[in-house]
Amino acid sequence: MRTKIVAGNWKMNKTLSETEALLSEISAKLPDTKAEVIVAPTFVNLQRAARHLESSIIQVAAQNMHFAENGAYTGEISADMLLDIDVDVVILGHSERRSHFGETDELLAKKVKTALEKGLRIIFCFGEELEDRKSGNHFNVVEGQLKNALFDLPDSAWSKLVLAYEPVWAIGTGETASPEQAQEMHAFIRKTISEAFNSSIAENVTILYGGSVKPGNAKEIFSQSDVDGGLIGGASLKCDDFIDIVKAI
Repeated sequence: MRTKIVAGNWKMNKTLSETEALLSEISAKLPDTKAEVIVAPTFVNLQRAARHLESSIIQVAAQNMHFAENGAYTGEISADMLLDIDVDVVILGHSERRSHFGETDELLAKKVKTALEKGLRIIFCFGEELEDRKSGNHFNVVEGQLKNALFDLPDSAWSKLVLAYEPVWAIGTGETASPEQAQEMHAFIRKTISEAFNSSIAENVTILYGGSVKPGNAKEIFSQSDVDGGLIGGASLKCDDFIDIVKAI
């Protein structure tokens, strides 16, 4: 059975005091759930977040990491640095890292390789832009992003991978992806993985939806057969919204 996950990507939001306050509120209101719950605060608050949640079922993830173990990479964070503060989950390939910081499939393949070698679990993000969707090229774009970054991996690596499909055109644009569109792409992703690897890997990998999930649409999106949860952006910054999304799964 695939693991259900609700992960909150806090992006560049929340000071330390705000982080601890939100974590306390989420912890107090978290319902009984079989789903995994993950939060990804900003780097400067990761250690305190991990300590704050050490007795909680809530896991802590980093929003990014570098492919090198160490060296002259000013401002970057290594896998060992994350592991040393008890953070063993990392988000890689987020659409904002791709668009704002020029991260390519080739670069992400190197990050994935390092993260796996270090034993980190990866939430790997990918998805098409609006022009790709309008031109009907969205399946090709998604297949290319998966192939270029992940398809050279051994079968054993997939136990450490969680996929997060992000239709970039449906994030903060006013455009909305329907649950049916989410299901269509998630089914395509499983088919693509099955053809490249095998049906067992395809059926067991968790695929999250990352296109502006909110309390009002979460239940319908999560009810789709190939959608295993969500990578939540803005709604994860509000306790009640995030809790309602957890309840929806």
